Amino acid sequence: MIKVDDLTKVYKLSKKQMIEQRTKKNMKKAVKNLSLTAKPGEIYGLLGPNGAGKTTTLRCIATLLKPTDGNISVCGHDTVKDSEKVRECISFLTNEIKLDPQFSPKYLFNFFGRLHKQDEKTINDRREKLFNYFGIKDFEDKKYEELSTGMKQKASIAVSLVHDPQVVIFDEPTNGLDIITARNVTDYLKLMKEEGKTVIISTHIMSEAEKLCDRIGIIINGALVMEGTLKEILTSTNTSDLEDAFFELYQLHNKEEA
Repeated sequence: MIKVDDLTKVYKLSKKQMIEQRTKKNMKKAVKNLSLTAKPGEIYGLLGPNGAGKTTTLRCIATLLKPTDGNISVCGHDTVKDSEKVRECISFLTNEIKLDPQFSPKYLFNFFGRLHKQDEKTINDRREKLFNYFGIKDFEDKKYEELSTGMKQKASIAVSLVHDPQVVIFDEPTNGLDIITARNVTDYLKLMKEEGKTVIISTHIMSEAEKLCDRIGIIINGALVMEGTLKEILTSTNTSDLEDAFFELYQLHNKEEA
């Protein structure tokens, strides 16, 4: 389980960033008093535009960033006090983290398996299962840099799951993928949900969130403005699809901010 209580993350901006963002303030609140709970056996989706705070939230959950304020626990472990324990039970995947281009998927999978203290039989069995599912087997000895975009993404997912984690944190897992590869990835997320794992993803693709997520949190300008099932969100906003619901909330939130 993931439990986030009143998460706030503040960044200090450089002069260059202040100019780029057209602000005179040297501090930026990327996430503002955000609270959410993602439960075992469900897929929780963080939905929002670019720059809304989705990635910052996931990085705080994954221990890559320390909250400025608030608390986060994963599998009962505090992400600041027990960060090593948290990392043992999670998988974190983002497009900004790249595998070493000179090594093959097989080498990288085995390397990270040993890093997670898996024995050789467990690593080999796990690799066979994941490489067969994602269709990596025929490319397992090629250099990572020689793979297609879709195959790189699938290899990265397989490597991130080497230790069979209880919590899966994916930042825009289908971004830039063709429809077949994207479907392959979302189908595996559903399989992990059925295994009772806690899955939390970020996305800005409305149709993906509608089909995939059991519950959705809509984040705008760092704040969680609505949370619930798709049906609950549509009922609350009196809309017929998630895209219309999002724009209703976006316009309302920006009016309040103005």
